[in-house]
Amino acid sequence: MVKSILQDEKKCYITGQTNNLHLHHIYRGVNRKISDKLGFVVYLAGWLHNQSDDGVHGKNGKELDLMLKRHCQMKFEESHSREEFMAIIGRNYLDD
Repeated sequence: MVKSILQDEKKCYITGQTNNLHLHHIYRGVNRKISDKLGFVVYLAGWLHNQSDDGVHGKNGKELDLMLKRHCQMKFEESHSREEFMAIIGRNYLDD
């Protein structure tokens, strides 16, 4: 099991449900391995992941995707600098 920096328990990050969970890599594509290594992952209910249009990978999931990216960056920056985050991910998701 990949350890998340955002959660200690295996339950949906949004709803808290414990069944039909999917591991979601918050920063995908070229950053997927980095997400695994640094814990930039959360568990999501299937419908919030890729089983509906409202899921993070669905056509209506842009706001959820951005919210997860922001939560993860904020958590990382509690113990690291913005510059470190930018060096790793290459983009800032937080409005200052």
